[in-house]
Order: sequence, then C-alpha cells, then structure tokens
Amino acid sequence: MPAIDGPAFRVGDALRAGMPRRAVDADTLDRPFTGLRAHPEDDRDQEGGHPLEVARDAHRRAARQFTAHMHAHEFFSHATAALLWDLPMPAVADRIDVSVIAPHRAPSGRGVRGHQLAGPQVTTTQHAEGFAITSPASTWAQLGATVKHPYDLTAIADAVIRAPRIPGPQGRVLRAAHSTVADLVVELGRGRRIGIRELEEAVRRTRPGAASRPETWTRLTLVDAGLPEPALDHDVYDERGVFVGCVDLAYIPLKIAIEYEGDHHRVDAAQWARDIQKHDRLAELGWRVIRVTRADVFEHPGELVVRVRGALRSRS
Repeated sequence: MPAIDGPAFRVGDALRAGMPRRAVDADTLDRPFTGLRAHPEDDRDQEGGHPLEVARDAHRRAARQFTAHMHAHEFFSHATAALLWDLPMPAVADRIDVSVIAPHRAPSGRGVRGHQLAGPQVTTTQHAEGFAITSPASTWAQLGATVKHPYDLTAIADAVIRAPRIPGPQGRVLRAAHSTVADLVVELGRGRRIGIRELEEAVRRTRPGAASRPETWTRLTLVDAGLPEPALDHDVYDERGVFVGCVDLAYIPLKIAIEYEGDHHRVDAAQWARDIQKHDRLAELGWRVIRVTRADVFEHPGELVVRVRGALRSRS
C-alpha cells in the first residue's frame, strides 16, 4: 500500500497511487471532508483538557486536513484564521472558514463555510505551514460579526499586537508581534465592517503585554468597575536588582500584583513550585498578591472587583 503523507489525502490521489478502493474506504480512516481521507488522531493527549482548548485543536486539525484539496485562490479567514494564528477565540464553530476574492466562487460543502470577499477589503499572507490565510490584523477585523462580547474583541486585538518575551533583565523577545495598532486601524479602513463601532472601541482599549484572554478580561473588568488601570507584564526586582518574577497585572506604586492562575499552573508541578517561590519572594518585598482563577473572571467578576478594591484601599 503506498504511503500517504500529510494530515489528509485525496481519494483520487490515493487510487492513482495504487491504494485499493477497499483500503481507501476502510472504516479505520476518517472522512473529514468530501473526497478526503485521514488517519485518526490519537486523542489521548486531549483527555482531561479544557473543552474549549480541545475544540480549538480539533478545528485547527480540520483546517490542516482541508489543505489537501485547497485551491490556489482559496485561503483561510475569519474564525479559522484566528485559530490558526493562535488568537484566543471565545468559541469554536463546527465549520471551517474558507474565502476567495471575487469573482471566484465561494467554496461549499460539508464542514465548510465559504466567503466571497472584495479584494480591497482583505489582506492575505502565507502561513509558516504553507497555506494562504488572512493576515492577523485582517483576520481580527473580520470578527466583528461573530465575536459578540467587546472584551473578547479586545483580547484578540491584544494577542495580535503582543510580542511574547522571556521575562527578566534580558527580556528576550521570542517573536515579533503579528501586527501593530496602526495595522489594525488600517484594516478597519479597508471597507465596510460589521460591528465597526465595537472594533473601533477594541482598538482604543487594546494594550500590549496581556498574555491571555483572561488577563484582558481581568483588566477590563477592573477598569469598567471604576478602578485604576493596572500595568501589564511587569517585572519585579529586589533591592539589589535581582529579578524576582513577572506579574500579570500590577499596581506598581502600591505593590499589588494580580496573578491569573490558568490550568497549567495547577497541573504542572514545576510551574506550581515556581509560582510558590515567586509569591513568597513578592510577599517578602512587601507585595500583596491577588490570585485569580477562571471562575473569578468569568463567573464572579463582582467578587473579583471587591477583592481588588479592598486591596487598593488598604494600600492607599
């Protein structure tokens, strides 16, 4: 049986390569899209993962499988492009977004949401994995129709303009930001946008330094409750100039740190140990650390505001 490389393969290619029809139609192969076959993924690594992360990974996998019969004039866009750029989409659709520039006809079929776009309205680029895709800034500008909460539009913008770095005195940047705030503004001016007011507000509120969707939500929740805006991604040093750690959000003059505890902090023993050591050192230096969970941010934001407001009052 001939070897078939890649995340998926076309039925016609497999038959021409000599694969028997019964093998092509075997129940052991997945059928992600019409005319495609794929080897089943090992989902054991997903066991116990957060449902949203599992859904994001499945959507990305489907998009990569679709590239097996993607035409040269087609490109990923909208929510699918956002997920392929690792932008923090709040929900995941069951169909992938594939676009064309008019007058090409939008693709259709099971599992595909096709879009026909005007050329001046979109910016495309080549993804590192080799497929065509809307640029991060252009992708964000397409989301006003589907991302309904304004905090999420801001969180996605935050991710687009963020340059991930290694904290500390060296401060090495791991990669350049996908885009700048100016790029976002340019994309909004390329044509009619659904949700333009919300998108413009997200540009106004975006900040570099937020490492996750919950961190953006925390910042905006506090600000909208009338509290001062905290600094983001703040490095703390002791009196001798020795690096102690980086805190997610901080009221620097008052030495109040707000740390978001994602799932990886809980399940990664090494990360947990580093967190304990960092928080102990911060306390020795007079910092008050407020630890925040997903439930605090998305289910009980009022209680989060009360905690932070109390800390601010006690330090003022």
